[in-house]
Amino acid sequence: MSEETKSLNFIEHIIEEDLTNGLEASKLRFRFPPEPNGYLHIGHTKAIGISFGLGEKYNAPVNLRFDDTNPAKEEQEYVDAIKKDVAWLGYQWENELYSSDYFQQLYDWAVLLIKQGKAYVDSQSSEAMAEQKGTPTQPGVDGPYRNRSVKENLELFERMKAGEFNEGDHILRAKIDMQHPNMLMRDPIMYRILKKAHHRTGNDWCIYPMYDWTHGESDYIEQISHSLCSLEFKPHRELYDWFKEQVYEYSKNTYPMLPKQREFARLNLSYTIMSKRKLLKLVEDGIVNGWDDPRMPTISGLRRRGYTPESIRNFIERVGVAKRENVIDVSLLEFCVRDHLNKTAPRVMAVLDPLKVVITNYPDDKVEWLEAENNPEDEQAGSREVPFSKEIYIEKADFKEEAGSKFFRLKLGGEVRLKNAYIIQANEVVKDANGHITEVHCTYDTDTSKKVKGTLHWVSIKHAVEAEVREYDRLFMDEAPDSHQDKDFMEFLNPNSLNITKAFVEPSLKEAKVGDRFQFQRLGYFNVDNDSTSNALVFNKTVGLRDTWEKQKPQEKPQQQNKPKPQQQRKAINVIQQLGKKYTNYPEDKQAKVKAEILELANEVSYDELEPLFGTAVKKVGTRIAAMLTLKVLLANGLEKNDAINEFIEKALEDKNALLVEEAKAL
Repeated sequence: MSEETKSLNFIEHIIEEDLTNGLEASKLRFRFPPEPNGYLHIGHTKAIGISFGLGEKYNAPVNLRFDDTNPAKEEQEYVDAIKKDVAWLGYQWENELYSSDYFQQLYDWAVLLIKQGKAYVDSQSSEAMAEQKGTPTQPGVDGPYRNRSVKENLELFERMKAGEFNEGDHILRAKIDMQHPNMLMRDPIMYRILKKAHHRTGNDWCIYPMYDWTHGESDYIEQISHSLCSLEFKPHRELYDWFKEQVYEYSKNTYPMLPKQREFARLNLSYTIMSKRKLLKLVEDGIVNGWDDPRMPTISGLRRRGYTPESIRNFIERVGVAKRENVIDVSLLEFCVRDHLNKTAPRVMAVLDPLKVVITNYPDDKVEWLEAENNPEDEQAGSREVPFSKEIYIEKADFKEEAGSKFFRLKLGGEVRLKNAYIIQANEVVKDANGHITEVHCTYDTDTSKKVKGTLHWVSIKHAVEAEVREYDRLFMDEAPDSHQDKDFMEFLNPNSLNITKAFVEPSLKEAKVGDRFQFQRLGYFNVDNDSTSNALVFNKTVGLRDTWEKQKPQEKPQQQNKPKPQQQRKAINVIQQLGKKYTNYPEDKQAKVKAEILELANEVSYDELEPLFGTAVKKVGTRIAAMLTLKVLLANGLEKNDAINEFIEKALEDKNALLVEEAKAL
């Protein structure tokens, strides 16, 4: 088997086998068939990516078809939002179609089924029908209306269509087998009466086809070659095939090809819910501010939060196509957007929790415009000028009166480098009546060639632009909030999922437009929110520079019985070395988890502990990657680059291992 064949997923294997067995490549046709009863969420991106990805791979058309058979829940708003989301992800559909386009054809086929004795009108109550349908272990029994005459069924069905009956009076059922082991085959409902206006057909119809009847026949009409759906539809495949085989006898000359249904595992994401009904409840109860709230897993919410189409498509590609259900850690999605924004987002300076710094030996009225690199990952990004003056803001967390050797930021008597500017030394502090530090007085040194360990971001107070910053956390505290049978998913809501602060940003951001994305240096990735105006900037935090969630996750308490006495805790640097040994052997999802663990442990490592790993042998590439990841955290925490660091990075850039090179490029 060739390497190319090995790399195919199971759906591609099916298609390749069909092509080998005589299916013409020109007959390949796919579709993405959303129901317009809500906004698309991250779970839908897998189905979108599979169908449109196959279209791109085989140069085959992909239809965007709305399965709009329930006017009680469907709206034009959802149609418009779905189209916008699919286009934003970068996919182009061949035809925009609707199941409602086929209402007349479906009705005509239903009449033919009645005439052949394969469908009948049932007039029982829903409770009676449920009782006579049986259970998975108990066969159903025939209802009292199952053997109505063809003439009576045709008359009743016509009167249903004419609006002569109330909702619930009658339904049309397929006549299959009430003792069938698959309960879906026990005379399924084909039509029900719904006296509600449809968003496209208005009041033309008062009977509407059910999903199982509509979906497969729509595939058949469109001559879809491979109907791809998630695993919960696997039991429906038998009914899907039965319906299409019946209508094939009526229309085989017009529609010669029968679609093939195949199922894949849907995308389940930790700390997230994927039910449209439950997402709607969050909106209706005011837990979030609409479907596009940046905490929502909807595509519109992710877009508003600052996620990129490229990062989502990369995430879907990494997840892959599987036959079994599994839960993907949300940290992989966050890794993907962090990875893409690192390459594309301009660097700027912003202070979210300001502390005033007065540079006492800097002239009062002097202002310098200093050159700052926009993005070291992009040679074409160029540079900008940032103003520097006597009074600046730094982050409160970047100063301590007294600090240990692992604190690479500013402390009394200590020196740090200001990004793109000078080296400053803290000399004294000013405190308020409560003993809180309100100012730090420093002196600056124009000799920027001096070696200091820390680098801080800052903004000039005189030029700073005030902005609102919305920092988001996960909406739920539980990994699977809707998996608890005895609890409501709402019980797991995170009360601190949104934190709004006043921040100060550099003046270049005055011209930022809605949707623009930036790296706030040393803080994370942010984008301009829809609520932003030219006079009132609003930023959303997309994701931090590293995964901080693992540290917050509640840990299971170890069982005490028969446990040996705990050994002395291993040093973080030793654990990092151990994790790095097998790093390159792990699959991508495991690599993402190990990477998150290394980045978290790195906060407990000093530079003196890390530096010996710079001399790791070339063949131990996993350890070198772990060292590079640890270095990344130390630099983000304020460590200044030196000759040893630069040499380590340069050597990594020349390596043959793509993973190591990628991490080195990030530094």
